[in-house]
Amino acid sequence: MRKKVTVVGAGNVGATTAQRIFDGGYADVVLVDIVEGLPQGKALDMLESGPVTGSDSSIIGTNDYKDTAGSDVTVITSGIARKPGMSRDDLLYTNMDIVGSVIEQVVGNSPNGIVVAVTNPLDAMTQHALAVSGKSRNQIFGMAGILDTARFRSFLAAELNVSVQDVHAYVLGGHGDTMVPLVGPTNVGGIPIADLIPKARLDEIVQRTRDGGGEIVALLKTGSAYYAPSAAATQMVEAILFDKKQILPCCVRLDGEYGIDGLCVGVPVKLGEGGVEEIIKLNLTSDEEAALKRSADAVQELVDVMNNRKS
Repeated sequence: MRKKVTVVGAGNVGATTAQRIFDGGYADVVLVDIVEGLPQGKALDMLESGPVTGSDSSIIGTNDYKDTAGSDVTVITSGIARKPGMSRDDLLYTNMDIVGSVIEQVVGNSPNGIVVAVTNPLDAMTQHALAVSGKSRNQIFGMAGILDTARFRSFLAAELNVSVQDVHAYVLGGHGDTMVPLVGPTNVGGIPIADLIPKARLDEIVQRTRDGGGEIVALLKTGSAYYAPSAAATQMVEAILFDKKQILPCCVRLDGEYGIDGLCVGVPVKLGEGGVEEIIKLNLTSDEEAALKRSADAVQELVDVMNNRKS
């Protein structure tokens, strides 16, 4: 029997995530959106691609969360996207309301399911979803580090003209300007990246990684990234459904790990059928620890804003 995956939000990120999962053929998919006809039309279009892609999975679009009942994994992408000149912080209140409403419906219909948050500002929305749901940190967590790391690896592979598969790296911290691309552990085929790229150029690549989402927003002018984000979300879904025990950077609430307590930020985790099954502790340099602390402080500022609003 195939697993069941719900994707909330039929915009670019959500629809592309649903398509990737449907094409894989390993799960039945429910695409949810508040706009009547939008998820139904996109889901029907995807369903009709099945004979071409070889997928026998089912996919339906709906405006009713009752159709999502019993989902093994739910991916939440709903919310407004960034526009040029808009920071992730500007999205806070609007997406806070959206995510809070969505999580109540999701948990009410799939109380035992795992939830992957994608809505920006990611770390704050993951924190809010976790608080509203009342679920444990292993069941609700966010997608960001995989995306940020993919950008970092892409830029490094292009710089060195090597396969992306040979570039091993992690980006930790909040999904924003303070994210922490780790240079120390980053290597290409086992060779430290600092031995391959001069520091000045490496600093430029690190900064481009931090600005990765904004670079795409500036180019598109009327939208934001969705191909890479949907690929990252799909990787998380597959790690869970196939119980891969894969080590991936995800946004999870830390309870003392890395010196951070009660806050959702990006760190490497072991991802399997139980969701976040383990927090992986990396040995960071003092500079990296300080940078991660600054990133966590930036997330805390958003959380404080949300808490003040709720009070």
